[in-house]
Amino acid sequence: MAGDDGNHNTGGGGGGQEEVQIQIAGPSKGATSSAGEAPPQSSPVKHWHWWLMVILNMFFLIAGQTASTLLGRFYYNQGGNSKWMSTFIQTAGFPVLLIARVLFRSRSEAATSSLEASTAKITLIYIVLGLIIAADDLMYSYGLLYLPVSTYSLICASQLAFNAVFSYVLNAQKFTPMIFNSVTLLTFSAALLGVDEDSEGSGGVSQGNHVLGFVLTLGASATYSLILSLMQVTFEKVIKRETFSVVLNMQIYTALVATLASLIGLFASGEWKTLEGEMHTFSSGKVSYVMTLLWTAISWQIASVGVVGLIFVVSSLFSNVISTLALPIIPVFAVIFFHDKMDGIKIIAMLMAIWGFISYGYQLYVDDKKSRKTSASAEESS
Repeated sequence: MAGDDGNHNTGGGGGGQEEVQIQIAGPSKGATSSAGEAPPQSSPVKHWHWWLMVILNMFFLIAGQTASTLLGRFYYNQGGNSKWMSTFIQTAGFPVLLIARVLFRSRSEAATSSLEASTAKITLIYIVLGLIIAADDLMYSYGLLYLPVSTYSLICASQLAFNAVFSYVLNAQKFTPMIFNSVTLLTFSAALLGVDEDSEGSGGVSQGNHVLGFVLTLGASATYSLILSLMQVTFEKVIKRETFSVVLNMQIYTALVATLASLIGLFASGEWKTLEGEMHTFSSGKVSYVMTLLWTAISWQIASVGVVGLIFVVSSLFSNVISTLALPIIPVFAVIFFHDKMDGIKIIAMLMAIWGFISYGYQLYVDDKKSRKTSASAEESS
């Protein structure tokens, strides 16, 4: 997921989860003792190892999200036209996560893998979320078809503003002045692009389709943020755990449902009949067509690994913020590779999106600093 994704994966969640998620991150640092133990001798090693994991996962997320978005636009530019195929490949590479699921499943997790909730309830949640993800991916596919990459990515940056709203409603996150500032800036950033009449879609897209692309991309960003908050509610109220295995399960099973739904849509819409013709008429050739789809699917999963890694090592909210950070970066590559116009409106929108991100990130820093002081005081008094 991009949206993610662009990027369309687990993330988000309320700021109140920081203490729990930091405790979960403890075992990933190589410690064999409980999360609360920190032998002085090994602290420097853990410190550098933790930062290395954070940087590595940030790279996976930003690189994967950027590559998948650019490859998705390349698919359309070279003659691809199947919205359902574009939707399908956003989650079809999920088996890659099965490898991580097997490799990183610890013995302690295996011993305590019984769910607090019934299997039927969890299965129903996976199915519902998977179907919403498929619909979200389809909206993103239409948006990427009708909008230049630069415009598309900057509109997607509004997902952080939507995430703040849904986190407030569903996850009891507080609205601080910095978060309100972030929401306002990101909203105006998206609005500027929406009223920019000089923006033109790739390949001579009509003004009507341009507006449709804007509306669907904005709707997809809102839906993605809703998905993140619903996943956080599931972790808190239903599963009641957020370990690496649980997060991976959420990724894998919802992606499985989304992939099956996309596959059904591909055949039900009749678009599968056009795929052979697409491959033959693809401007870069048949091999390029196959490799574009393959690497797009792989890129989405690289981004997913980064999302899951950041959720496990730091927090789900931090993961979503880094996902949003990549969005204002993508237009720079779009100008280089696709010669998108970077006019004054887009530059202002980009600067506002970056400013909004910094405001949101600073609030996370303040919240995390407070939570660490609270935890330290609690440990000293106990």
